[in-house]
Amino acid sequence: MFESSPAAPSLAASGATAESRRKYQRIAPVYDLLDAVYERSWKARLRHAAFAGLTGRVLDAGAGTGCNIPAYPAGALVTAVDLSPAMLDRARRRAERLGRAVSFREADLTATGLPAGSFDAAVATFVFCVVPEDAQGPAWAELARLVRPGGEIRVLDYARSRKPLARAWEDLMAPWLNFAFAARYTAAYDRHAVAAGLEPVEDRFVVGDVVRFLRFRVPGG
Repeated sequence: MFESSPAAPSLAASGATAESRRKYQRIAPVYDLLDAVYERSWKARLRHAAFAGLTGRVLDAGAGTGCNIPAYPAGALVTAVDLSPAMLDRARRRAERLGRAVSFREADLTATGLPAGSFDAAVATFVFCVVPEDAQGPAWAELARLVRPGGEIRVLDYARSRKPLARAWEDLMAPWLNFAFAARYTAAYDRHAVAAGLEPVEDRFVVGDVVRFLRFRVPGG
């Protein structure tokens, strides 16, 4: 019921990617506690919206401790991928508690080792703010390879606000965000998605102008 796959061969990790993995190995035991207020107040609701309506084979890209698991559509065949084994261990336990059948795989999003066209859709929630800039292009290319032609890739992630007060708050939080989660508000994930050949379908803010929801279509199909 709760399948697990070994780590796939990946591209040589950049220094930033290796540092991100180390941070998540370290923070895994307290990650859910640190993020609990945000999860309960708004993140859980947005996770459900991000997965709404998806069917068939779905990739949870950068699954972390499995916060998305309650949002998985009933009947969907979900594979959850993450770079950190410690985070995935917690995700497995969450799936067991919730009685959800999930296939887990430890892998770098730039090279998962999964077959091309394996999925009908992929979802990444608060992942690309963590992916280093030099790995963004390869990670998007990998998602485009994994999702079948005509399939959909959805992203829920932070954005750099244009509002002075919100920008000031982001500037205040940025050092902590980077220290604890190796994350930032400035990731240019939309540009990398288009460069990977994906077709934009939707792009809208869902929390002020600091959290965006984007949908892309894989050409063909």
